[in-house]
This record gives sequence, C-alpha cells and structure tokens, in this order.
Amino acid sequence: MEIPLLRYHSVSLDQISNTRRKSLLHFKHKSLFFSGYCFSFSKRKWRNPFDRIRCCSLEQGLQPPWGLKPKPSKMNVVERKGAVLEEPQMRKQPNSGICSQIEKLVFNKRYREALELFEILEFEGGFELESSTYDALISACIGLNSIRGVKRVSSFMSSNGFELDLYMRNRVLLMHVKCGMMTDARRLFVEMPEKNLVSWNTIIGGLVDSGNYDEAFQLFFITWEESSDGGSRIFSTMIRASAGQGLIFSGRQFHTCALKMGVADDIFVTCALIDMYSKCGSIEDAQCVFDEMPEKTTVGWNSIIAGYALHGYSEEALRMFYEMRDSGVEMDHFTFSMVIRICTRLASLEHAKQAHASLVRHGFGLDTVANTALVDFYSKWGRMEDARHVFDKMPQKNVISWNALIAGYGNHGHGEEAIEMFEQMLQEKMRPNHITFLAILSACSYSGLSERGWEYFKSMSRDHKIKPRAMHFACMIELLGQEGLLDEAFALIRSAPFKPTANMWAALLTACRVHENLELGKFAAEKLYGMEPEKLNNYIVLLNIYNSSGNLKEAAAVVQTLRRKGLRMLPACSWIEVKKQPYFFHSGDKSHAQTKEIYQKVDNLMLEISKHGYVPERKYLLPDVDEQEKRVLLYHSEKLAIAFGLINTPGWTPLQIVQSHRICGDCHSAIKLIAMVTGREIVVRDASRFHHFRDGSCSCGDYW
Repeated sequence: MEIPLLRYHSVSLDQISNTRRKSLLHFKHKSLFFSGYCFSFSKRKWRNPFDRIRCCSLEQGLQPPWGLKPKPSKMNVVERKGAVLEEPQMRKQPNSGICSQIEKLVFNKRYREALELFEILEFEGGFELESSTYDALISACIGLNSIRGVKRVSSFMSSNGFELDLYMRNRVLLMHVKCGMMTDARRLFVEMPEKNLVSWNTIIGGLVDSGNYDEAFQLFFITWEESSDGGSRIFSTMIRASAGQGLIFSGRQFHTCALKMGVADDIFVTCALIDMYSKCGSIEDAQCVFDEMPEKTTVGWNSIIAGYALHGYSEEALRMFYEMRDSGVEMDHFTFSMVIRICTRLASLEHAKQAHASLVRHGFGLDTVANTALVDFYSKWGRMEDARHVFDKMPQKNVISWNALIAGYGNHGHGEEAIEMFEQMLQEKMRPNHITFLAILSACSYSGLSERGWEYFKSMSRDHKIKPRAMHFACMIELLGQEGLLDEAFALIRSAPFKPTANMWAALLTACRVHENLELGKFAAEKLYGMEPEKLNNYIVLLNIYNSSGNLKEAAAVVQTLRRKGLRMLPACSWIEVKKQPYFFHSGDKSHAQTKEIYQKVDNLMLEISKHGYVPERKYLLPDVDEQEKRVLLYHSEKLAIAFGLINTPGWTPLQIVQSHRICGDCHSAIKLIAMVTGREIVVRDASRFHHFRDGSCSCGDYW
C-alpha cells in the first residue's frame, strides 16, 4: 500500500507545514490517537485481521515527517551501482597497532583513552581506517555520551571519504541518537539511500527517548504499512511511547499486537508493559503482566517495585523488594536507590539501614545514584552526621548529591552549614542548578539568614545565568514573612516577571497567619481559591486566621463554604516505626493494645511540661482535620505516636513521626518541651515540612 506523502524542503521541525502542525494537536487526544488506523498482518501469517486500530491523521491526509517514503528495506547491504567516475585518492594506511589498540581499549570500556589515541590519527590526517576501527570509535562516543566525540568521528569519516555500508550507516545513526543529537539524526535518516528495520527502530527509539512521541507514532505507522514484522523491539519502543503520553488505550492495543505476534513474553516487551500500565494508573494490570513473566529479571522486578512506589503503595513496594531478594535475582544500584527512597517516604530507619548494608554487600558501596539516595534519606530524617559520612566517602558526586546534603542542613535549621557546603560546591567547580538555589534559599529562610538569602537570590541570574522561578520567589516571600515584612512580601509578588503562582500566594498566606494580618490574609486566600478551589488547606489557614482574631462570623462563613463545596476535614493520622513495624494513630485513638500505657504516658508528659510553662492552645483548629478533635486536644495523633515511641524505644534513639496533616500550634509547642524534658530528638514530617525538635526548640523557628 502506497501512502501519498507531502514533501518537506527541510528536516527541521520548526519548518514543518501548518497542516502537520495542526494535525499534531489530534495526537493530544486519547480518543483520536488510533481512530483511523488499521494494524494488518502479513497474510502468510494471519488469515483474519483482528481489532482495527486506526490513525485519523493518515486517513485525513496528514503526511509523515521529513518527506519519508514508507519503504523500510528488509535487505542487507546491497552493492552500490554505477560506474566509478574518478580514481580514488591514494590514502595512507595507518599504523595497524594504533587501530588495534583503539579497538582493545573500547573492548575493555576504556573509552576516554581510545578517543585520546584517536587524536594521533586526526593530527596526521589522510588515513583510511577499517570499519572495525570506526565501529569501536562509535562505541566509545556512545559510552561517553560525547557530542564532541561524535563530531570528531563524523568529521574524520567525511574528510577521509569513508564509504558507509548499511551496517555502518545504522551505527552512525545510533551514535547520534544515543548522544541526543536528534536534529542530525533526523537528517542522517532522511539521507540514507536504503533503510532496514534496524534503521527504523533506531530513529523511532530515539524519538521516544527524546519525548517526541507524536513523530514516533507517525514513523511507526509508516513502517508498519510496509512490514508488519517489526519484532519485539519496535513493540517495546511504542509501548514506552504510550507510557510517555499516558495513553493506556494505545498501550493495550500494542499489548494485543504483541500477543498475536508471539512476542509478548519478550523481556523488553514485558518490562515496557509493566512500566506503561504503572504510569497509566493501572497497577493491577502491571502486576498481572509481572506474574505472567516466564522469567522474572532484575529489570522486571525494578519495574513493578517502581510502579507500586509511584502510586504511593510504599509498603507493597517494600514487600516486593524482599520477595525479589528472597528469589535470588541479582539486585542492581537502581533497586537499592528505589528502596532507600521508599524508606524515606515511610520514615523507616531500620529498613534503610538494612538496604544500606545490602548496598555495600552487593558491591555498590561507591555507586553515585544509590549513595545519593542514602544522603537524601539521612538528611531528611535529621541524621546529618550519617548523611555527611556517606557524602564524604563518595568518590564521585553529582549536583543531586550536593543538593541533597545542602537541603538536609537547611531543613533541620543548620543554615550556616548549608551555606558552607554551597560555597564548597562552587569551589569544586560543580555547577549549581535551580534545585540547588531552592535548597540554599530555603536554608536561609528557615535559619533567618536574610542578607545571605538576598545575596544568593540576586546571584542566580547575575553570576550563574539561572532565571529565578516561582519556587525561588516563594522562598523569598517566606523569608520576608518570617521577618514580618508582609508589605514587602506582597510587593515582591506583584513585581514578579510572571503571573504569581499558588505557592507564592500560599507563602504570603502563611505569613499572614503567623503575624495575624487579617486583611492581607483574606486577599491572599481569595487568590488561592481561584487557583486551587478544591484544596482544603487554603480554607483552613484562613479559618485559623479568623479564629485567632476573634472573627467568628467570618470563620462560620468559611465553614459554610467548605460544606457547600463538599470538602470535609479528614481525621488526622500519625505513624511511627518501631522494630520495622509501622504503628498508626488517630486523635483520641483507643484501639491500640497499649492504649492504657500510652494515655498514661501522655498525661505524665503534659504534667511534666506544664511545669515548664506549657499551656494548651485552644484558639486554633487543626489545619487539615475534623472538628471533633477540638475535644481531644490533649490526645492528638502525634502526641499518642510520640508517647508510644518513648515507651517502646531505647532512650538514645531519635523518634521519627510522619503525619498526614500540618502540625497544629498546640502540638508544636508541646513537642518542643517534650524533647527538652526527655532529652530525645524528635523528627516530625508533616504535610508542609520537616520539624526537628531538640532541647526545647524546633528547626522551623516556629514558622511553618
């Protein structure tokens, strides 16, 4: 079947015709994706067609990109035709030892040394290399992801008149794709005198990897018209494209095709299916595909664990990790980094320590990705000495490693240490990114380092060419809010070079709550209502402002608004892990086996801290919780969890609490004093941030 094609004069996407630009919009709608395309199979393999899948764009006259003809060749290398017009220029034969050495270095994955040796041939010039040497140099460029290397090898090939056969053309195409040079890859693909399935698979895979899913689908339809025998690789690639666009419908269709083609059990297809179903929100289908795998590999296990973690099923993800370990399948550094991040979410110190030990035992003790996850875990949960120890032992650090440590110091009120690490990062020529500045600005905000915060904020665009984003403005608004400079914070919002975001207004609203500025708080809340009309916390913060200022009529109006919108305040929940077992508590909860001991402990703690000036604060409602909890103020969920932890853990261990809501003012005041009278460190992760309580103070500086 011949598809009429529109010829484009350039392969640049910026110059594609308006017809194609408009038609690409159709690909954004799930229902239109396959509304006019029919998958068909070779008659020698299939007598009857199955479910028709249609691509409206082809049926309506949308032409494939770059002026391509749908004729992927199945042939191998074909001899070039035509007479030779000129005698080839005599070229020098290189020292065979140099070429052999380059190939050996690449074989041993010493890519940088191979490219350094290649400089000798470049300097001399005029050498005619064998295909095997070029093949090795291509592998070196891919291994190093070196754009400069790609340009050097390509230039040498061109200047020395190397004639590429189909295999080498595919290798050069792959080199450009793997190094992210998609503009050049498109040009090379169009200029190929012949293409086989490897060529098509390579360019389609490159488009998917670079996020150009629409073009990938178009090229797939072209190649499928000529050959319905793309093999497992093309199916795994297109399933990844479906996952990238969140299109479970097209993913299911490719799953069906893979089953009918007999490649559904291929490991690449299976892992792509698990990933696709997970990302499209169907974890049950992902689990079903995983269960049907004939051989469960490391990638398969990693995919299903990541799927559960993605959807918040942290306990299930951890259970799958232990199943993987018990099955004897080899675990890699991605496995451990995922598990450590799951432990971060669960506040599971014991599981994280176990993962840390396994990481070292399996030979990944120096791996950058896994160790960065460890730094992040220890930093977030206040174990800064452990985080620094892991960080200092890392032989190689990337910007994410630095960001994790700087953010850790900042979150726990160690602003000076965060600044020290940031300055050290700059001294070691590590280039900061926007996340780095978010970490250092947050550190300055939490520690009240106003001057340093403004200095770093101004240096972003001046010294580092990083344009401040809304998140950075929100940090500065919070910094001004901590100092009570609400008018200046409001002026900063109005002067922002973009439309203020919800985070910026939320930072101002928090400042208004802390400093009880009713009018400005009401204005900020109204802005937030327009942006996030269904977000409960915005209403609750304003409700707290009205309650604290005695405006009961306005507070009642907010409650009526919540009821009219069908928004309800959920019961607060806190949990703590003891001996690898999580324990959950609700406010006023009496379902625990140790209820009597827990309540007695709370009563004793309240009596003890009252001697140090504690008085229950009854003027605030909890931010995200049910109104009935006003009646159980002394037995909020975090107090019960802390009492349970004090009863069941050694006196030298810190307590780690996770909450589903923002901590209320009464509990915040109480926990500061509990940490003082018991001599324990208490880390609470609430809905807004980490609170590190120690010796009667909190890392947030009473601003949250």
